[in-house]
Amino acid sequence: MSRFRKTLLRKRRKKESLFKYIMGVLHLWFGLLSGLVIVVVCLSGCVYAFKNQFTDLLNKEKVFVKATETPKKTPAEIQINLEKEGKNLTGLTISNDPKRSYVVTYQKDNSDVATYYDPYTGKELGMGDTNLNQFFEVVLDIHRNLMMGEVGRQINGVAILMFCVLLLSGLVLWIPKKWKYWKQAFTVKFSGKFQRINYDLHNTMGFYAFLLLFFMAVTGLYVTYPWMKNTLIVSLGGDSISGVSQENQESNSAFDAIFSDMLNRQNEKAELKEEPSASLETILRNANQILPYEAVTAIEFPNKDNPRFVISKINTNNWLGAMLPDQITLDKTGVVKSKDLFWEKPLHQQFTTLVKPLHTGEILGLKSIILYFIVCFIGFSLPVTGFIFWFNKFRKAK
Repeated sequence: MSRFRKTLLRKRRKKESLFKYIMGVLHLWFGLLSGLVIVVVCLSGCVYAFKNQFTDLLNKEKVFVKATETPKKTPAEIQINLEKEGKNLTGLTISNDPKRSYVVTYQKDNSDVATYYDPYTGKELGMGDTNLNQFFEVVLDIHRNLMMGEVGRQINGVAILMFCVLLLSGLVLWIPKKWKYWKQAFTVKFSGKFQRINYDLHNTMGFYAFLLLFFMAVTGLYVTYPWMKNTLIVSLGGDSISGVSQENQESNSAFDAIFSDMLNRQNEKAELKEEPSASLETILRNANQILPYEAVTAIEFPNKDNPRFVISKINTNNWLGAMLPDQITLDKTGVVKSKDLFWEKPLHQQFTTLVKPLHTGEILGLKSIILYFIVCFIGFSLPVTGFIFWFNKFRKAK
């Protein structure tokens, strides 16, 4: 027991500041308490990051098509071809990658169908294989809740809070004492003994991954704790969630807004009942006047609940190539009724729109997913290398 106590409460070193000593003790304690949870969260995050890529690989014969010189079928042509087969087109996702198929949803015999579609040949390629969905649902449940429901969610949240302290205290401990040690702080001495390599991997890799790991942890806490969500929204210029909730309770403004929108849509449906529907070419032309860029485009057709066309695009025309969502709605005659454009939103709403892809790394596509995977793997390794470093000291303690 004395050995264990000695390694947990080490003596303060000569000329070591009290602040750095406290950071060192907290780093050890929090590392031992949260290490296993951090390993599980990071490892599950590494796996889940590639969900879309694994799904595409499983369905590669349907997802990827051979690009030919034959012009692609237009949305209007697709709609007409489906109608000939007694199928009512309800949605269409158009890829801007010439080697990817479209995704078509339609109704036939009161059944909803989603299928891949070759835009060159006009052939339905079949429904996607969803065998991996259950596996990734389990991975996501592990990542969020440790498969323990709300209890696991709270354990996870506490561990991530500790991880934030670990990252900050680790940065303090990483700072070299003297100028001559700075080069050593940035490199791993692979020619050294195992313990030296292990220490360098923990120390140096932790530094390189610090910013992204901290960002992942904070955005993860955003969905776990209301106070963190509130803090981030207020810091980005938004209103306090508790204040907004209280105000809405008093004035019922949130309910009024929803009710008003529903009423407007129903009135619109009645008023335009006898009006001829605009062609799909007109709808897309009007939409492209507001969203004049090439991008992945999703079209939702009017239905019994929503009388409007909904056009969504993923805008990557920015210096980072980030995937920023825009959406507009149009009535059946092609008149634009609403706009939800990313760049017109205040900063706090832009953040809430992107918090999920920012957390998962999907924000820049495959390149950022790969980067997040590497960083997340480093996060997985830090508790392991840290435990090895502590256990070696524990064995040597007298």
